[in-house]
Amino acid sequence: MGPVSRLVEIAGVFLELGSLSFGGPIAHLGYLRAELVEKRAWVDDAHYGDLVALCQFLPGPASSQVVFALGMQRAGLLGALVASVCFTLPSALLMIAFAYGVAIAGDLRSAGWLHGLKLAAVAVVARAVWGMGKKLCTDRARVSLCLLSAGVLLAVPGALAQVSVIAAGGLAGFWLYRHEPAAVVPAVEGRRHLVAALALVAFAALLVASPAVASATGSRAFAMFDSFYRAGSLVFGGGHVVLPLLRAEVVPRGWLTNDQFLAGYGAAQALPGPLFAFAGYLGAAMSPNGHRWVNGVLCLFAIFLPAWLLIGGALPFWHRLRAKRWAQAALAGANASVVGVLLAALYSPVITEGVRGSRDVVAALVSFGLLEHWKAPPWLVVLGMAAAGQWVLPA
Repeated sequence: MGPVSRLVEIAGVFLELGSLSFGGPIAHLGYLRAELVEKRAWVDDAHYGDLVALCQFLPGPASSQVVFALGMQRAGLLGALVASVCFTLPSALLMIAFAYGVAIAGDLRSAGWLHGLKLAAVAVVARAVWGMGKKLCTDRARVSLCLLSAGVLLAVPGALAQVSVIAAGGLAGFWLYRHEPAAVVPAVEGRRHLVAALALVAFAALLVASPAVASATGSRAFAMFDSFYRAGSLVFGGGHVVLPLLRAEVVPRGWLTNDQFLAGYGAAQALPGPLFAFAGYLGAAMSPNGHRWVNGVLCLFAIFLPAWLLIGGALPFWHRLRAKRWAQAALAGANASVVGVLLAALYSPVITEGVRGSRDVVAALVSFGLLEHWKAPPWLVVLGMAAAGQWVLPA
């Protein structure tokens, strides 16, 4: 397959995923695994687990960073950008449209079809946990690490706890598996390490310089870029964690009222794709009519740029690191903990927010059976559950 064909393939795959990946970042990881590990075999479960572990350690939206990394694996930097843009585009367009007042569905949070989508997310995440567990938790020690990680996170939830259990899993894996032979990992070109180092320098330089530039120029555009870039740079734990940071940037300054902020957040809950697309709404809603979409795009670019620079900068070094025997031992434990992170998230928030009664349990089990045993396409299950939520299941 030529480079242009690969880019077209990436665009189509991630545009579809961005249009149908409901349920939040943990569900997104399930959709990505179903499409790119099982169906298309772009990477295997071990490599996918490595990428998830890396993205959990870095600030920013984990599922969007995994998208960027998978695109880079497939077609380099251009593939990574195409994957990110296409995955984000559907929700970004809807959020900017919402800012223009296109909100014909009312309060989407109580919509029946949205309830059905949450149940589809239960099945998708459960299948990801089941599939990754079979591949990455292959002995008693790794199963124990998985269950212990899940138990810790259910008892002490939070972004810091997630990073901590993965780090602890890595240490345990190093101790347990450090004498096992190393698997062969493809080498990464030397020039990519130079580009990666420049990306990491650019990330740090923008983080330091953008507040000074915004203050010196007094420009509203620079101030918006600075606010959203810092929010994307300093958040751990996924999209929901960024909300208080964004609110602190836009509401006290008078750029938006609290009601306007919450209205956009409510709409974002009903959309597929990354929650960071909420930045498109904020940029458009706090701008004059003639500049709404421009500022929406500016804020989207600013909030995703740190993730692009961090993953683009870290991934080549990560590949070099994971070729070492001791690193592979640590990753064996870290990957088992990643399965535990997903297992904990399957319960909270996926099940706790989606399942409201016995009929919901039946619907989620049917969805799981269709995905796991009948190999139904995830998009078909998602659409079917949306219809069931609207017309069959109780509101």
